[in-house]
Amino acid sequence: MLNYFLKGEKGTRLRFMGMLLSAILVLLSVFTLTQKGLNFGLDFTGGYLTEFTTSQSVELKELQSFIAKNHNGEFELTAQGNSHFQLREAPSASTTANSLDWQSAVTQDDDINAQVLSSAYIGSQVGDELFDQGCLAMFAAMIAVMIYLAVRFEWRLALGSVVALVHDLILVLGLFSLLQIEFNLTVLASLLAIIGYSLNDSIIVGDRVRELLRVQSNNVLSPATIINNAIKSTLTRTLITSGTTLATVASVWLLAGAPLQGFAIALFTGIVVGTFSSICIAATLPELLGLSAKNYEVKVDAHTQTLLDMP
Repeated sequence: MLNYFLKGEKGTRLRFMGMLLSAILVLLSVFTLTQKGLNFGLDFTGGYLTEFTTSQSVELKELQSFIAKNHNGEFELTAQGNSHFQLREAPSASTTANSLDWQSAVTQDDDINAQVLSSAYIGSQVGDELFDQGCLAMFAAMIAVMIYLAVRFEWRLALGSVVALVHDLILVLGLFSLLQIEFNLTVLASLLAIIGYSLNDSIIVGDRVRELLRVQSNNVLSPATIINNAIKSTLTRTLITSGTTLATVASVWLLAGAPLQGFAIALFTGIVVGTFSSICIAATLPELLGLSAKNYEVKVDAHTQTLLDMP
């Protein structure tokens, strides 16, 4: 079935339809980011982080309702297990008083009988520094990727890979903005992993396109057909690689608990959109820019041509 859709004009139409869909999703993601922004976690905003356990299993919703009765501000409660919980509070003038109130309530209640394991304050200055360093690391990775692509590929294929990479990052950030999933250091680390994965996928397709263009110096096949053949020859490898990686990430998502949930969601989304963009953007955009077998013809100077023409 996949080979059938990737043959001839149907394969080309599917790639261009996918590219149009990607453009729409990017615009929606940018709109969501500008309207809702990202839900930054305590790693970036600062605040209080308290971990505690209960003597018996307690439902998260019931415990959240109980704490809300003894807490006047905003807080976020997450379950780390059946009886292990983590509560995050945004920094404010009344945070200390609120912390004492709800902690006293959960530790003195006979049904909950909680025990506070740790309570720490993360300063906003530290969060700002972490955010700046994380963005700097991602920017440095992007620059290194662009330099690598400029050396390895002809500019059209290089540009297609860069656009696909930016597309993947924007869609992941757009999803986090839309669902207001907490954006913390682990999510930022997953973006760096997505850069590497997306680049690898685009290079596999780009290398195959380049190889087929080099052997088609007689221009028997059109660039669209060559690109479709390149995608066909790499599709099985791409799907197997993506499938095994997604299975691993899904296991982390389902079994590792709340601390790594954001990381797993970002990486899972990045792998899916990265596989999609390597076909619909990294391989299609160069075609729109005029990529052809002529770009890989060996140029011979006049002196060398004279020597070749000699009997």
